This record gives sequence, structure tokens and C-alpha cells, in this order.
Amino acid sequence: MQNQDCLQMFESYLRDEKKASANTLSSYLRDVRQYGEYLDLHTECGIVDAGEEEASEYINWLKSSGKSVATVSRCIASLKNLYSFLCLRQITKSNPAAKLVSDKGVQKLPQILTSREVELLLEQPECVDAKGYRDRAMLELLYATGMRVTELIDLNIGDVNLGAGVIRCESRGKERFVPMYPAAIKALSEYIELVRPQMLALPDEEALFVNVSGERMSRQGFWKIIKYYQKKAKIDKDITPHTLRHSFAAHLLENGADIHAIQEMLGHADISSTQVYSHLVKKQLKDVYNKAHPRA
Repeated sequence: MQNQDCLQMFESYLRDEKKASANTLSSYLRDVRQYGEYLDLHTECGIVDAGEEEASEYINWLKSSGKSVATVSRCIASLKNLYSFLCLRQITKSNPAAKLVSDKGVQKLPQILTSREVELLLEQPECVDAKGYRDRAMLELLYATGMRVTELIDLNIGDVNLGAGVIRCESRGKERFVPMYPAAIKALSEYIELVRPQMLALPDEEALFVNVSGERMSRQGFWKIIKYYQKKAKIDKDITPHTLRHSFAAHLLENGADIHAIQEMLGHADISSTQVYSHLVKKQLKDVYNKAHPRA
């Protein structure tokens, strides 16, 4: 079986059976395509007949190319999933990636903004035109709910319940309802009532947030918005859409929120994904102690 055939089957499996998110699908396919290209260039075998030696040599090649621990670990996970699928379909008899082990790198804690930096960022959009109202609503909503940027741009007008102060969020086939604080409700209400109808290209457009062409906002479009307001706010930290998600979780934890409640609001399937914020808060407390205590 040709590499391309394997990859097409794997893509269909991830999309149609596993219901993988767009980001997961993109990452896995990028990793396994690169693996297939490596085999074509450096070996005489394809994906189906590669063995443990070829898989191991590929990972060593990634490391020697200067790839980060996180990137190599993700590639290992991608290969294991690919070969698990091929074994499941009885296309291969064994998983040559089964014995690959990720390096125990130092866990990189996510960067967060201080409460003051968040306020500064949220203050930047000026409600003097449609774009200002829209941008303020998007930033407020992202920090109010901690949702992923993909979830934010996938929102439809029907997902909003301003009266109840909650928003419906769907990811990977699961839905959750996340509350919003009053400032976010106000910003979203003003955008929906005053601005959105004027921005729509078509009156039956379902997308909650639209671009200047009146169509659904893209990830790239929102990324540019974040970068624009970071520069305007003169915040030195490298802010991404995920930075507000991290800040949302860490600030809730700092103020005594239950970690299981935060897990539910973030939509984490595994509590371990949420516990990283506990490590982050502890590290910040330690940093404050070391800077402030006279005998530290």
C-alpha cells in the first residue's frame, strides 16, 4: 500500500470516526506526512513495511534537526496513533512505534497575564465603530469563558443566552455551558444588538463573530486582532489567543475556584490538563516569596 493511501485512510478515520478537532487533525496529518517523506528520502520502505529501526531512526533524526522535546513527543504520539490505526485495520501486524518513548523534558508552564495586564488589553478596543465593538466583545468573551480560539470563532448566534448570562460551547462532539461576567455580557449584547446586523454579508449568517466582509471570523484574523491590541497596550509578553485561556484558569484558581469546576469550564477531559495551573500558581507564589521575603 502506498504512503498516500495510508494517509488518506488515517485522515478519514480521525475525522469521521474519532471526531478529532481541526487542530488535532492538522497536527497528526502534518507529522505523519513528514514521516512518510522521511522514509521516501532516507529508506527503501514505506509506512506499511517500516519497522522499529526506521521509526527509531526517524525520531533520532528529528532530535538531531533541533526539534524541541514537545515537538518530538507530539510526533511520537502521532506515529503511535497512525500505526494503532493500521493494526486495527489489519494493514500492519505490529506497531513499530510502540516502544518509542518521549524524553522527560522540563515542563514548560504556560505564560499568563497579570490582572492588570488583562485589564489593559481589554481596554484597548475603542467602541467608536463596528470593529471596536466586535473586538471588545471577542476579547471580553475569551477572558470571561476561557474558551479555545477555535471554539470562539465557531460560535453561532444561537449559542448565546444573554438573559441567563451563559454561552454554549461545543468541542469534539461535547457541549458545555460557561457563565459570563457582567462586563462580557454587556459587550456581547452591544455587539449583537448594535453592530452585528450591520456587518453581516447575508441576513441568515449564523456566525456570531464576522470579519469586515461579513463572513465568519478566521483563526488568522483573530490572531492579528490579538497582536494589534498587544502592541497598542505596550505589553511585552508574547500574547496569543491561548494566553487569555491560561490567564482565565490561573486567575480563577488564585481566587479560590475549585479545580474541578475550572476543568469543566475549560472542557478538559483529563484533570491533569487542568492541574498545570496549580503548578503555575505555586511557582508564582514562590517567585513572589523569593523577591519579597527579607531572608529569601
